[in-house]
Amino acid sequence: MTRVPLRPLARILEARAKGENPDLIEAENLRQRHEEMADRTRARAEGRLLVIAVLFLCAFAAVGVRMGVISASEPVEPRAATAGAPIATARADIVDRQGRLLATNLVTHSLYAQTRDMVDPARAARELAMIFPDLDAQELHADFTSNRKFLWIRKTLSPEQQQAVFDIGEPGLLFGPREMRLYPNGAVAAHVLGGTRFGDEGVNAAQVVGVAGVEMAFEERLSDPGQSDAPLALTIDLTVQAAVERVLAGGMQIMNAQGAAAILMDAQTGEIVALASLPDFDPNNRPSPLTKGQPADSPLFNRAVQGVYELGSTFKIFAAAQALELGLVNPNTLIDTKGPIHWGRFRIRDMHRMDPIMTMTDVIVESSNVGTARVAQMIGADRQKAFLTRLGFTETLPVELVEARRAKPLVPERWSELSAMTVSYGHGLSVSPLHLASAYAAMVNGGIKVTPTLQRGTDVAPGPRVISPETSAILRKMLRQVVVRGTASYGEVAGYAVGGKTGSADKPSATGGYEDDSVIATFASIFPAHDPKYVLVVTLDDGVDTSGPEPRRTAGYTAVPIGAEMIRRVAPLLGLKPEIEPGSAPGVTLTSN
Repeated sequence: MTRVPLRPLARILEARAKGENPDLIEAENLRQRHEEMADRTRARAEGRLLVIAVLFLCAFAAVGVRMGVISASEPVEPRAATAGAPIATARADIVDRQGRLLATNLVTHSLYAQTRDMVDPARAARELAMIFPDLDAQELHADFTSNRKFLWIRKTLSPEQQQAVFDIGEPGLLFGPREMRLYPNGAVAAHVLGGTRFGDEGVNAAQVVGVAGVEMAFEERLSDPGQSDAPLALTIDLTVQAAVERVLAGGMQIMNAQGAAAILMDAQTGEIVALASLPDFDPNNRPSPLTKGQPADSPLFNRAVQGVYELGSTFKIFAAAQALELGLVNPNTLIDTKGPIHWGRFRIRDMHRMDPIMTMTDVIVESSNVGTARVAQMIGADRQKAFLTRLGFTETLPVELVEARRAKPLVPERWSELSAMTVSYGHGLSVSPLHLASAYAAMVNGGIKVTPTLQRGTDVAPGPRVISPETSAILRKMLRQVVVRGTASYGEVAGYAVGGKTGSADKPSATGGYEDDSVIATFASIFPAHDPKYVLVVTLDDGVDTSGPEPRRTAGYTAVPIGAEMIRRVAPLLGLKPEIEPGSAPGVTLTSN
């Protein structure tokens, strides 16, 4: 280190020349240097104090902001952060065609136990058993005192239950936030919506996944985070759906039926406005599937799309349609209805005495099995099979319900002439009521096949033409006559010109053959018949009318009155005004002076 001399030589020499003391000059220089050093040290200290003050101010501000946030938020239990991928919880709402809510999410909490943090397991077990009667206090205590460190107690809690658990004061009982699926309308449209369950679960979140119905069919769409704010719109009308279910439930009870189904469809577009199956369930508390017995014994079974039945004489209109289209008959063609028809060991006969010769229209109006079988013979088995295939009766329907994918029609193994004859009046071919509704829509809408759908706003391309507009017009008149003077006379609804066809088919027996006095009764209807807007299919499983002196099981006495009441209830809800049927007498008598 080089020492800097304190005595400047020039000033020292000058001071000696004047007789002054050089030591005073050195002392003054030393004083000035010390003052400069002190000033620099003070400036550094002041800068450090300023930095520390700013840091303390920021820290206190951060603490204050955090305390404000905590005080304004909902109290939650502290929990340790866990590693892993986050659980996707976003799920879009489901609404009806008017935008009314059918399914949404509700924030709730789960309850779990960290057993190593529990202070009084015995008391906690007793208190929990009092809050949740389905839990056993002894089993809970055994779980709390076992080697298990973590234990789920309840997957969802109501606010009241959460408060009651909180009041126990047990630190080992913790709550986890999650979202659950809520169906605000209860059992309404249960088989359409299906239901959900929890998929991936954690203490901080749980994934909701669909298990049936549109919840499962649209799983990818509903669980897409990018579309969680855009509700899925269905073609279902909530008000109409509720009315259909109420009438169907009342009719099922009056007719002592084991089950029932109803489908209301737009005849032009294939949009399903209402779809009901009874017995039903509440999707908020979806029951477990049956482990034994028949699938139809479960309320989860969707009879409208999952049930595959022989639908009886409702099929006769298809034989008439094909014969008209092929030019084999016209509405006034006389058909030999003298029976029975013997085919080997089989016999085809009518349920009651018929005229030996009837027109094609009367064969449909009076529902003659023999007459329809004669028409099927004219058509031939190959042509009949091809026509019914074009109508969709041999494959599953592409409707947005997972249950429909499992409802493959049961067709004859060998489509012989005998098969063609029995199929013509609805025996030997089993389909779902939804198949029937779709085919009837094509018969009356001008001849265009429709694709049934539950998704609102989708552009469904028109299907292929299956019959001509002229044939469709004839069929509408035939179906109208069935109600005016035929087997569906109880189906008349003033102002709405109902048309339709009844069907009563014996239920197959589990041991082969058919059961005695057990019938699937169906009424396939259209309204208004002169310009059909809607198709309604009502099916009863083993219904019986006991209002008369003898039990009556045919559709004309069981399914038809229920269908008529449905039309009477829902037609105004659909915006259809009562009107005088074209060509009918207006009920006004003109007089002259």
